[in-house]
Amino acid sequence: MSAFDLGSYLETRRREVDAALDRALPPADAPPPVIHAAMRYAVFAGGKRLRPILVLAGCESTGGDASAAHALACAVEMVHTYSLVHDDLPALDDDDLRRGRPTVHRAFDEATAILTGDALLTAALEVALGANESDDAAAMRRLEASRILLAAIGTSGMIGGQVDDLLAGGAGSVVDETVVRSIHERKTGALLRACPVIGGVLAGADAAALTRLGSYGADLGLAFQIVDDILDIEGTSESLGKSAGKDAAAGKATFPAAIGVARSRALAEELGARAVETAGALGAKAAPLAALAEYAVRRQR
Repeated sequence: MSAFDLGSYLETRRREVDAALDRALPPADAPPPVIHAAMRYAVFAGGKRLRPILVLAGCESTGGDASAAHALACAVEMVHTYSLVHDDLPALDDDDLRRGRPTVHRAFDEATAILTGDALLTAALEVALGANESDDAAAMRRLEASRILLAAIGTSGMIGGQVDDLLAGGAGSVVDETVVRSIHERKTGALLRACPVIGGVLAGADAAALTRLGSYGADLGLAFQIVDDILDIEGTSESLGKSAGKDAAAGKATFPAAIGVARSRALAEELGARAVETAGALGAKAAPLAALAEYAVRRQR
């Protein structure tokens, strides 16, 4: 176990991200108020902020100033929240609970939820690309970071993984490990992999460091989703803040369904250990990344 004080780090960074999100989002009463209230309802529902924190930690680990990565960190969290709002819709996972309270389509209505996801994605792009940089090099880094974000959430990344997730599994189906890995590496893993790389790009990291950040993010992202699969079986709705047991009941393509809980847990631990090792190769400034990899495997929600 790392001696790094991850709890304090997460709390400090979470406050930074929340303050930056509050500045970036329109006020709840700005016209039309229903959409802005719904956007804020979704974003400020108490999430872990893991993805934006990975952006900040990736920037720090390669010698950058985390404050320079706040805009992209906000964009990442907006994208993640939009994906959750849409994922919860009746046409997809049809869930009534997210982060411990009613999903957006339950708290408002289905049409508002669809538009809330659309609005958050649009706002994310505006935040990612909107600031005027003081020099051309900084502007190019911001553009490249935005390109990496977009690639991670398109049809070769998050959306493609979501499509294959909808097509796979089902009652009585045989779940294949290769298919599950492919889905997880895109639906959840692609954005998680991109986060530390985005931070490294904003810090001006060299190619070798960016490769390490990508390897770290890929291992952490897959481990994180495997643990999610396990928690869906072993956790409760109260502890998870979302409906437990839905994946198993729906015959979803998950690692426990493909290889069992014990092997899934062992694989998550192997991936987490490898991510810790990769972070170590980046040096002392990557201690937050190492601690986050340990957390991803041992978390209970």
